[in-house]
Amino acid sequence: MSDLLVTVGQSQDVDAFEALFRYFAPRIKAYMSRGGGSASAEELMQETMVAVWKKAALYDPARGAASTWIFSIARNQRIDAFRRERRPDFDRNDPAFVPDADPAADSLIEAFEDAGRLRVALAALPGDQAEVLKLAFFEDQSQSAIATALNVPLGTVKSRMRLAFVKLRAAIGRSGDPA
Repeated sequence: MSDLLVTVGQSQDVDAFEALFRYFAPRIKAYMSRGGGSASAEELMQETMVAVWKKAALYDPARGAASTWIFSIARNQRIDAFRRERRPDFDRNDPAFVPDADPAADSLIEAFEDAGRLRVALAALPGDQAEVLKLAFFEDQSQSAIATALNVPLGTVKSRMRLAFVKLRAAIGRSGDPA
């Protein structure tokens, strides 16, 4: 069988492939039917033999028997079929794929007003507190990185942030509805 497989690989000999097919097709079909799954054993056998035809040039008789090589391809075909069966179908109605509804107009107006109040409150903060918030929330730096960048103790950074939050809450609560 190894000689036939080498011949198919070297010269795409149809007669040699036919002999391989007659010998291995029933065995592969039996192997596939024992594997379970919903894929047809006949289809998997056909896919295996097509792969053998296409990959015959890659066969090396020094590395193993033709039957081992062919059944390795069959095993891989069966695994691929099993994986295809287990892959879920795309559901267009899955909430993950349905876009969010547009927000109501009044919600947009409220968000715009809240953002305006926040901008005014941030502008009213002392420079050192505003700088700490800018580094933390707009540049995504940790408190320890901010302390290093500003050359101040970590406790000072934490105190500035706490004071800034207190002032922001008071400013936003004063100019809008308290939450």
